[in-house]
Amino acid sequence: MARRRKRKSRRRQEGRRILDLVPQYSIESGEDKPVTAARKFIQSEGILPPALLLVKRNEHTTDRYFWAEKGLFGAQYVEENHFLFPSLRDPDAEDEEEIPAMVGHG
Repeated sequence: MARRRKRKSRRRQEGRRILDLVPQYSIESGEDKPVTAARKFIQSEGILPPALLLVKRNEHTTDRYFWAEKGLFGAQYVEENHFLFPSLRDPDAEDEEEIPAMVGHG
């Protein structure tokens, strides 16, 4: 039986594209739970937001977390709701907003 292709959300694709521009850190969870390992790594390395943490749970599973000003979030949630995170503003969108402001002051 043929499997149907999963529909890709445009909003999530855009969020993934934006997250690709953020610094990424790959770590192993070791004895800790993945989220605990991520928090300890952020604390020990003094990582500033925004950042994406890829935490390897075992040889088959990697959990993805986004470190934002507001705290640590699952990367999938951030992909779907990237507009809620000020540090993920699309640089292209910011340029468009600045142009009319500069024309008004000329």
